[in-house]
Amino acid sequence: MKDRVVLITNVEHFVGRPVAAELAAQGATVVCHDSSLVDADAAEEFAATNPGLTVIRAQTPAEIVSAATQACGRVDVAVCNDAGAAVRAPIETASPDDLRAALEEMVVFPFEMARAVVPQMKERKSGKILFITSATPLRGLPNYSMYVTARGATNALTVSLAQELGRDNIQVNAIAPNYVESPTYFPPELVSDPATLAKMTRNIPLKRLGKPEEVAALVAFYASDKSDFITGHVMPFAGGWA
Repeated sequence: MKDRVVLITNVEHFVGRPVAAELAAQGATVVCHDSSLVDADAAEEFAATNPGLTVIRAQTPAEIVSAATQACGRVDVAVCNDAGAAVRAPIETASPDDLRAALEEMVVFPFEMARAVVPQMKERKSGKILFITSATPLRGLPNYSMYVTARGATNALTVSLAQELGRDNIQVNAIAPNYVESPTYFPPELVSDPATLAKMTRNIPLKRLGKPEEVAALVAFYASDKSDFITGHVMPFAGGWA
């Protein structure tokens, strides 16, 4: 991973921090983005508590990629660590506005990230794009049709872009977690309650929740040259649930 520049979006959410820490530990130059870091004070505080990580202040995908490129010269690997609300609602009461919001956060944003970073990767004939999505579309989840639809769309985007960009030596893959400890979806107050934890893990063959550090190790593999012959892969990370 040495001399490799990795851009991670939404680093303050989902599995962002463990991924950034793992990649930095393996020698990568890690560039972090998060909408919460656009404020100068927030960005400064994050940088102070996360030495070795480069923090960029930008909003749109095009601005994010431009800022990362200006800071580090290029983006070798783009890790789209996207998260959005998993709104629970039966189809009769599900809101089209909630669906549009889910699509914007978990489909349009990573689509635009890929659109922004691909030109420089094509020019170098080298690059990797990794989407952090969800295993829920691989099996389905009742009453979460909006969330599952958005995640499934990005899984489909992964497969399509892999076919399109392979000729330029750009690998596109997705890691699809479910039941992973993360404040975004499984906050500590839920995980620490034995009854709730037992309910959550009863349908998981491995009978436990995944660790964000385990996801980070898998991200590091896909971001490295060890995965150069893997593309179009949606990798379930759900303890056998999917």
